[in-house]
Amino acid sequence: MTTRRDMMKCLAWAGTGIVWTMAGGVPRSLNLGEAALAEPTGFTFVQISDTHMGFKAEANPDPNATLQAALDKIAALPNKPAMMIHTGDVTHLSKPAEFDTADQLIKSAKLDTHFIPGEHDVIGDDGKMYFERFGAKDAAAGGWYSFDQGGVHFVGLMNVVGFGPASGGTLGKEQIEWLEKDLKGKSASTPVVVMAHIPLWPVYPQWGWTTADAEEAFKYLKPFGSVTVLNGHIHQVVQKVEGKMTFQTAMSTAFPQPAAGSAPNPGPMKVPSDKLKSLLGLREIAYAPATGLKLSEQTLA
Repeated sequence: MTTRRDMMKCLAWAGTGIVWTMAGGVPRSLNLGEAALAEPTGFTFVQISDTHMGFKAEANPDPNATLQAALDKIAALPNKPAMMIHTGDVTHLSKPAEFDTADQLIKSAKLDTHFIPGEHDVIGDDGKMYFERFGAKDAAAGGWYSFDQGGVHFVGLMNVVGFGPASGGTLGKEQIEWLEKDLKGKSASTPVVVMAHIPLWPVYPQWGWTTADAEEAFKYLKPFGSVTVLNGHIHQVVQKVEGKMTFQTAMSTAFPQPAAGSAPNPGPMKVPSDKLKSLLGLREIAYAPATGLKLSEQTLA
């Protein structure tokens, strides 16, 4: 008789996807084959990031096509996700046509989608066009918000207004005070997923891959037994675990960026066309009360 272990061996070749699942409040990763076997009492959701609609350069001549490829991968998942999150840089230059294209493509996935802006989404108008299209209905005046899904508390933070390539992102006193109030009274056993565009931890401050005042926010997150922080911005997966907090950056669907310090500056990185899709991708996250969060990365290759 085929055992679960045998099945996992057979599925091991199926791809590099990672699914997030919550196990006893602690995030754990598994591949897409395991995700298909996720406990039915939970739910799955997907993360895409840095779609950069309107980007026009050799690093990716057609970001529309690679976003569509990501959405096709999502549509083919064994279990339909309960929702999708987008962790910023929906567009490249905050142009109306770019927002419209992103809206049309993402709506075609027919998933409840929660957005966080990137610095490319607030060019010129501090995010007015972005918030008109993608802002949460019950967001605070500054654009941050929270919601609950299946026993998990989701927090969407905004750290891109005032972004500087040398200084990184900031949250600001008002948003941090809001976070304190938002988390107050919640049980320490509640799994928390935090979404922000720029990394909340210092991945590489020399390139602005950091959030200056994130430590102030961490004071209110550290009491929880499981906190998973999902970021975009750097177009690659970098992971860190600090106590009960897990930090994860995500791949882009548009173009890769160099690893920290491996080039003079960050920015679109041109690679051979046959390798591009192996550096782009999405993340699936599965949650079940008994097992927690399980993360899974899937490239577009």
